[in-house]
Amino acid sequence: MAKVCMLQFLKTILATLIGLILFTAFGAIGITVLIVGATQPEPVAPKVRKKSVLVYDLSLGIQDNTPGTSSRLSDPFSAGDNSASLRAVVKTIQAAAEDEKIVALYLQGGDPSAGGYATLKEVRDALKTFRKSGKPIYAYDSDWSEPEYYLASVADTIALDPIGSLTLDGFSAEVRFYADALEKYGLGMQVVRVGQFKSAVEPYLNNGFSPSNRQQTETLLNSLWQNFLVTLGDYRELNAEQLQAIANNQGILNPTEALNQTLIDQISYPDEIETALKELTGGPEDEPFRQKSLLEYAKTVEEQTKGDSDNQIAVVYLEGSIVNGEGNFGVAGSESIAKLLRKVRKDEDVKAVVLRVNSPGGSATAASIMGREVTLLAETKPLVVSMGDYAASGGYWVSAPARQIFASPGTITGSIGTYGLLPNIQKIANDNGITWDDVKTAPFANSSTIARPKTPQELALNQKTANAIYDRFLEIVAEGRSLPREDIAKVAEGRVWSGISAKSLGLVDELGGLEDAIDAAGGFAELEPGDWNVKEYPRQRSFEEALIAEFFSVLPSSLTQPLAQQNQPLPAPLAEQWNGLQSDLQDLTYLNDPKGVYTRMPFNLEIR
Repeated sequence: MAKVCMLQFLKTILATLIGLILFTAFGAIGITVLIVGATQPEPVAPKVRKKSVLVYDLSLGIQDNTPGTSSRLSDPFSAGDNSASLRAVVKTIQAAAEDEKIVALYLQGGDPSAGGYATLKEVRDALKTFRKSGKPIYAYDSDWSEPEYYLASVADTIALDPIGSLTLDGFSAEVRFYADALEKYGLGMQVVRVGQFKSAVEPYLNNGFSPSNRQQTETLLNSLWQNFLVTLGDYRELNAEQLQAIANNQGILNPTEALNQTLIDQISYPDEIETALKELTGGPEDEPFRQKSLLEYAKTVEEQTKGDSDNQIAVVYLEGSIVNGEGNFGVAGSESIAKLLRKVRKDEDVKAVVLRVNSPGGSATAASIMGREVTLLAETKPLVVSMGDYAASGGYWVSAPARQIFASPGTITGSIGTYGLLPNIQKIANDNGITWDDVKTAPFANSSTIARPKTPQELALNQKTANAIYDRFLEIVAEGRSLPREDIAKVAEGRVWSGISAKSLGLVDELGGLEDAIDAAGGFAELEPGDWNVKEYPRQRSFEEALIAEFFSVLPSSLTQPLAQQNQPLPAPLAEQWNGLQSDLQDLTYLNDPKGVYTRMPFNLEIR
C-alpha cells in the first residue's frame, strides 16, 4: 500500500512539474506575442518621389498566395523575404503605368524563381500594359536565361553584360526514374492505373519514358515552346521560324551574337544602364538614380486600391499537392479547402467566387471531397476557375464544375486518370533476416500489408477501385463541361495538355489570367465593373500567429529548405538534382489517400 501511495505521490509531483513547465513556456510565449504584437508598427506605405524608377528584381519569388503577416507581401516566416503574391505583382506594375511619379521600369536580372510560364505570362501581360503607357522599360542582366528573357523581351532596351550570354536553346523535360534503385535495395513496387498516358507510376517501374509518355510529353513541350517563340516575337520583330533557327544553330549566344540577332539592343555594364536611368530621374550627380523597389511600391499601391464596396469577390487559392486532412502552405488539404469553400458559399457578402487552382493533383478521395464543395458552390453562386502553372488530374477534377474556366497558354492541365502505388519491403527485410507469418479469418484480411507483394486477386481488387474512381472522374468532367462522356474519354486516359490544346479540346473556356477570371466572375454576378472588393482565402497570418508558428516549429530549416537556399558548397547542377530528389521524396509523403488511389499528373516533370 505504501508503495502504491509513493508511486501516486511521484506521479502527482511529476504532473505538477510538467504543468509548471508548460505554464511557464506558454506564458513566456504569450507575453512575447503580446509585447511584440503591441510594439509592431502598422505598415506605413512608403512615399514615392517624383521621377522615380520602379525596379523589378527578376529573382523575386512569385507564388499564387504568399502567407505574409497581416496584409504584407512577405515576412521572415513565409517562403522568404524576397517573395510576393502574383496578384500583388500584377496590380503593382499596372498601377505604376498610371502613376505620374513613376517615369520608367527597370527589369534587373537575377536567378528566376517566379514559377512556370503560366505565372510569367500574367506578369508579362502587366509589363505590356506598362509599355503601352509610353514609359520606357529597361532590362539588364549578365546572363539572360529563357524565363528571364521571356519577361525582358517586352522592354524597350534590353542590355547584356560584355562577358555575359543569352540562352535560347529550347525546352526539355527531365524525369528521374527509380526502378533500378528500388530493385537494388530490395524495395518492391506494384501499381494499378487507368489511362494509357497516366505516367505518374512510371518512375518506379521503368528506366525511361514509355512510348506513350514520350509522345504526350513531346506534344506538350512543342505546344509550350511554339507559344514561347510566338510570344517573344511580339516586340523583337523576329518570327517563330527565325527564333527556332537560333535555338537549333546557336543555343547560347555571346553578347555580339545576341546583338547581331536583334535579341538585345546594347552591350553594357550595369553602371551604363544606371547612368541612362539617372538621366530620366535627375537629382544630384553623386546620388544614384531615384528608385522604388517593386515590393516597396506594392505597399503604396495596396493602400491606394482599398475599396469600400460591400460586394465581395472571393478568391480561394488551391495550391500544391492535394492531400487528405488540413494541409499547410503549399499543400492543399481536403478539410481546409472544403471549409473555405463552405465559408464563402454561406457568406452573403460574397457575390461570386474565383477558385485559383495551381495543383498537379494528388489524393483521389481528397479531390472528391473538395470537388463536392465546388459543385455545391457552383450551384449557389457564380464560380470561375483560374488555372495557374498546373491544374492537372485532381486539380482538374475540382475545376470541372465551374461556370467558366480560364487557363494560360502555358498551363499544364488534363491528366484525367487514376493510379495506385503498392510498395512492399519483403526482399529488403528477408535479406536482413526479417520474416513475417500471419493468421487470418478471410483471404483478404491482410491485403494492405507491405510485408509481401500483392496477390493477383488483391491486385484485381485495387484495380477495381481505380476503375470505379476513373469512371466517376469522367462523369464529373462530362457533367461540368456539358460534354458527352465519350468525348471526354477520348482526351482523358491520363494525358496532359497545354492550356492552348485544352481550350481547343473543350477542357477550358478561355485563355486568360487571374484578373480576367475575377472580371468574369463580377460579370456573372451582374456587378458594375470595379464595384467589388477582392477577398483572398486562405487569409494571411497575423504577426502573432506567425510568431507562434515559429515557436512551435519542430524541423530545422536545413531539413525543410531546398539545398539551393542553404548556401551549401555544391555546384548548381548538382544542387539542382539533389533538390529534385528531395522534392520526389517529399511528394511520396503526400500519398495519404485511404483507398491508395491518386489523381495526379507525372511526378515533378521538370521543364527547362
